[in-house]
Formats: sequence, C-alpha cells, structure tokens
Amino acid sequence: MNEIPAPGCHIHIIAVCGVGMASLAGLLQARGYRVTGSDQNIYPPMNTYLAEIGIEILPGFRAEHLFPPPDYVIIGNAVSRGNPEAEHVLEHSIPYSSFPQALGQFLIGARQSLVVTGTHGKTTTTALAAWVLTCADLAPGFFVGGVPVNFGSGWHPGTGDYVVLEGDEYDSAFFDKGPKFLHYRPRHVILTSVEFDHADIYRDLQHVKDAFRRLMELIPADGNLVTCGDFPAAAEVARSARCPVTSYGAAGDWQAADVRFENTRSFFTPAYRGKREGEVEAGVVGRHNVQNALAVYAMGRVLGIARGKLLEGCATFRGVKRRQEIKGEGRGIVVIDDFAHHPTAVRETIDAVRAAYPNRRLWALFEPRSNTSRRNIFEMEFARSLARADRVIISDLYQPEKVPAADRLSVASVVAEINRICADARAVMIANSQEIAAHLSAHGAPGDVVLVMSNGAFDGVHEKILRALEETVHT
Repeated sequence: MNEIPAPGCHIHIIAVCGVGMASLAGLLQARGYRVTGSDQNIYPPMNTYLAEIGIEILPGFRAEHLFPPPDYVIIGNAVSRGNPEAEHVLEHSIPYSSFPQALGQFLIGARQSLVVTGTHGKTTTTALAAWVLTCADLAPGFFVGGVPVNFGSGWHPGTGDYVVLEGDEYDSAFFDKGPKFLHYRPRHVILTSVEFDHADIYRDLQHVKDAFRRLMELIPADGNLVTCGDFPAAAEVARSARCPVTSYGAAGDWQAADVRFENTRSFFTPAYRGKREGEVEAGVVGRHNVQNALAVYAMGRVLGIARGKLLEGCATFRGVKRRQEIKGEGRGIVVIDDFAHHPTAVRETIDAVRAAYPNRRLWALFEPRSNTSRRNIFEMEFARSLARADRVIISDLYQPEKVPAADRLSVASVVAEINRICADARAVMIANSQEIAAHLSAHGAPGDVVLVMSNGAFDGVHEKILRALEETVHT
C-alpha cells in the first residue's frame, strides 16, 4: 500500500466528475490537500460543484496533465487500461490507489467504520445513520452516494471516533476487481438486503453472495452486524460473520409494530424480541424506509446510543435527494424523482409514494438505464412491480447498443405483460423524454402524482414535464 501523502501535497483524480469522485475531491481538499482532476465528460452538476469549491478540472485524459508529477493519483473505476493518464502513472511509478482505497486511507484511518451495505436502501440508511450519530453528538465522518438533505453534501470528514460509509458491492478499479466495500475496514455493518444485481460484473446470485460473505468475514469479533432477515440470501450471508449478529424484519430480533403513514412521514413501534420501546417517528415514508429506520435504530441500540437521541435523529431526518424527491408541481400534478432501478426497489417506491399520496392517481415513469435493468433478467418482475401504479410509461433502453441483443430487455414485452395483468391497458412505451412530457401534459389531470424512476438523469424529463404543464396553463 502506498504511503499516505502529507496535507499540502498534490493529489490528482482521474475521472473526477463522477458523483463519488467529485465528493472525494472535496473531502481531500477539506483535509488540506491541493487537488486537481481530469475528465472527458464535464457537465453539471459535478463540474459546477467542483468549480464552486475551487478544484480545477483538466479536460480530457492526457499524460501532460501529470506534469509536473503529482504526489498521489486516485484512479476511478470508470477508467480502463489504455487511458493515457493511467498508463503514465503505471509507467512512471507514481503512487496511486482506487477510490475505495483512498476512502480507507484518507477518511477512515484508525477510526471505527460503520458500513451500510446491501442491494437496496444503502444510501438512505447511510444518510440516516450519519444523521443519528450527529444528533447523538458523536461528530461522525461520513461518505454517502447521494446528497442527504440534512447535510447538503454527501461527505464530511468529522472529528469523532466513527465514520459512516455506504458500502457499494461494485468493483473498485481496473487493477482491483473486488467490491469497494472490502476497503472500508468494517467494524460495524448494517446489511439491508441481498438480491441479484449488477449483471455486468456478477454472474448470478451466488456470485453476489460470495462478495458479501467476504465483507462479513472482515468484521472483527468485537464488531457488530445488524442484518435484515426478510431476505433469505442476506440471512445466509450473515452466517459467515464471526461477530454478534442482530436481525431485524418480520421475523427478526427487532420488529416494527403499529406501522402507519401520515403525509410524507412514517410511524412505528420498535420491539426487541416482543418488548416494545415506544413509537418512533421518521421523516421518510414507505415500508422499505420503515425497515431502513429500524435498522439504524437497532444499530444505535447495539452501539449504546441513548433512545432520546435515536428518536431525535429519526424524527428530524429529511431524506436524500433523488429518493422520493419532489421536483415541483404544475396544474395540480406533483412530479417526484427517485433512483429506483431494480424491480424490488421499483415496487417498494411505488408503494411508498401511494402511501404518501392516498386516493390520487399514480403515474410510474421508468427508464431502463442500469446495467441490470437493460437486460431481460427481470422482465416479468419489472412488469409486476410497475403494474402497481395506475398508469405506466416506459422509455426506450438507455444506450441499448452496450447490451448484447440477445440479452436486452424487451420494453414491448414488459408493457404487454402489465396490460395482461391489468385490464385497463395502463402501460405504454414512449421512446423519449420530450414525447413523455407531451403525453403527460395531454393526459394528466389535477391531483395526479408522477413518479419518475431512473438511476440517471433521464434526459431531464422532470423539468420537461413541469415545463409542459406550465405551458398548458398559459395557452
């Protein structure tokens, strides 16, 4: 492992405009380093963020960007062999690491790491855990793959003994194909779920489980694992841990009783092996978010955080951008953005939004964009999940050419299955965002709720819908 450079040294980041990489750049700058970065895809919001904090972005990838040589280079997982800067680093023996290695070195260090991982719910649960520890006056460092509204940023160095991290199972770099979370020095872990995902790097569910088992085996005997027993694969993986294991969920040690929703808030009573502890209010809505809050509550109790602080943190939590985020309203139609891109997440998000807006017609807009959702692995599962909405619009696949033709999701098949399940022909395919906006403007009605789901920008469809609705008001 490379020696960590002293503050004041120059660190260069290759592919700096990714969400995680740009956040890492800000973190390193806050740690006292001089940071530069390069990228070939320079666009908002990350280039704007980097400019605002004074970090220079060098356009394109060129070896000249490394003259004079920096003290240290961080190489993003979007970078492949053949990249001129990566090749220069290797040829000239410049110290380098991957993004997750850098987090382990520059953020975690000797502190206690609380890693939140799993197929679903990582970002919200990590953000809530960081906020609860903050409310408990523990001053944690944290790194989240999103923007928690309470903090306004996905990272903070912190001054306390804890660091809270979102533990991604995606690979680290071209020189390290292991999952990112293996670099996060886990002391305490929340495992929210395990299902098949990331079809571009995992062969099958067994391959995914093997990756999570490796994480479980890293937790020291004096650490803690809190895991959701509602996912059989998660329960199976948890048996690899050598530390104390606490379960939560329908048949777990911790259960959520008396669950109810009011507007955009959830209420539940946590019970440990049947013993109730009084109602918890959480600033998020939906069954999956009750589970996320229960996980944080259970970990908080394991760590000895006072119940009053747990209640304060949960009640004052304001969520994460792009997780049921209200983008605006036009003609009495609410437009909501969400990151859901797996059939389980799509189902739970639709149910959560329906709970928040009962008795209103719900439109589900879905962009098959992730490496898994563009494949035909979950065609019928997507259909069953999307059919829970009152109206469904599915766009064409994002960059379909990147998926072998025989493996591609058939949007037509998903639409046909939804309309077979539901007699009212509620699903349509509309290829692009402009046509989607026009369709909603023509067919939407006051009181409707539009839920947009994609793990990308969806070509700005949210703004186009709101603009189309606004234009019809003035015509």
